[in-house]
Amino acid sequence: MAAGVLLAALILPAQSKRTEDLAVGKLLVTPRDAPDPAFAESVILLVHYDSESAVGLMINRRTTIPLSRALRNLKGAAQRSDSVYIGGPVETGTAMALFRSNTKPDSGARVLEKIYLIPSQPALESALAGGKSADDLRVYVGYCGWGPGQLDNETHLGAWYILEGNAALVFDPNPDAMWSRLLSRSESRVALARPPHGAPRDILIRRP
Repeated sequence: MAAGVLLAALILPAQSKRTEDLAVGKLLVTPRDAPDPAFAESVILLVHYDSESAVGLMINRRTTIPLSRALRNLKGAAQRSDSVYIGGPVETGTAMALFRSNTKPDSGARVLEKIYLIPSQPALESALAGGKSADDLRVYVGYCGWGPGQLDNETHLGAWYILEGNAALVFDPNPDAMWSRLLSRSESRVALARPPHGAPRDILIRRP
């Protein structure tokens, strides 16, 4: 029994609900009973996190609006037919991008290995002009933001599953199904961590 649980734990992505696991590059996945409809069924990549604030981008909210229409005033966007993403409910008039590259772009901030945040308009225009496809460049309008201690408190109350992020998830070719897939894995891991009645918890699974 214990061996089977440990094997399944290796297959599933690292996941927790511990505030100490919050960091840049982590994914926040909402549970089924998310109280705030603005965050329902969302997967959020943390692009900034410290004691003063946290910022994230919803990476599974793809729209049907092409970049050429959503960002018509930006240089390099006119010929882009790939879709813009809703990054979150805060400042939806602003745009940021996630860029996959082997080298750090100008004005880019590292989020994960080979994944960089492009936060400014000049840097975004440069990236768009570079001709990178949607496989390596995704643009988000708006973002998710938290004040001092707010995200930690929400996590402590069970509002988020925390998963390890990676480039494959950030640029998942089927972002519309990402939440349901990651939630199922998170719930499975929680179920595996729950020992049978009367069994010692620490012999079944070690928390990540």
